[in-house]
Formats: sequence, C-alpha cells, structure tokens
Amino acid sequence: MPQTRSPFLDDVARLVTDAAGLAQGVRREAETVARTQLDRLLSTMDVVTREEFEAVRDMALLAREENDRLAARIAALEAAAGQGQAAAGQGKDADAGPSHKPADAPAGIDPSI
Repeated sequence: MPQTRSPFLDDVARLVTDAAGLAQGVRREAETVARTQLDRLLSTMDVVTREEFEAVRDMALLAREENDRLAARIAALEAAAGQGQAAAGQGKDADAGPSHKPADAPAGIDPSI
C-alpha cells in the first residue's frame, strides 16, 4: 500500500496549526493590552459606568414621580384652602354690613359714630 501522506506535508500542516495557535495567542494578548489601556484612559476621564448611569436615571425617575405627586397634592390643598377662604370671606362680608357711607349722609359726617 503506497504512503498517501508525506512527511513534508505533515510538517507544513503542523506549522500552519502552530501559526494559527500563535495568532490566537497574539490576538488575546492584543485585546488584553487594548482593554487595559482603555480602562486606564477611562479611569483618568470623568466617565460613569453604565450601571452608575442606570442607577442615577432610576433615581431621577422616582424623584420626578414624587415631584408630580407632591405638586398634585399641593394643588389640591391650595384649591381646598381657596374654597375655605372664599366661604370665610363671604360670611365676613355679610356680618360687617356695608363698608361705604350712605348716600344721604352729609359730607364730613361719619354715620357710624
């Protein structure tokens, strides 16, 4: 039976396999170095992480909802206070009587004395 594989082709296949493994190692090393450099660059800048951003955004949404709820409560309290003042003002005006001088009072004489 003739030999179908030559030692030369086996050596070439082994070199290609080793080169592919070496290329993957170089790629992983380059990614690690690039990630390290990027992390160092971002740490010197004042940049927030995605998690920090999401947390602050959630807090802002909760604060906005609370603000809207309190604004509605204030509006309701002001409306209730305004109705109470209007009712008190109507009763006060009715008890006080007319606030102007009668038309038949002589000038300079106060009829309330």
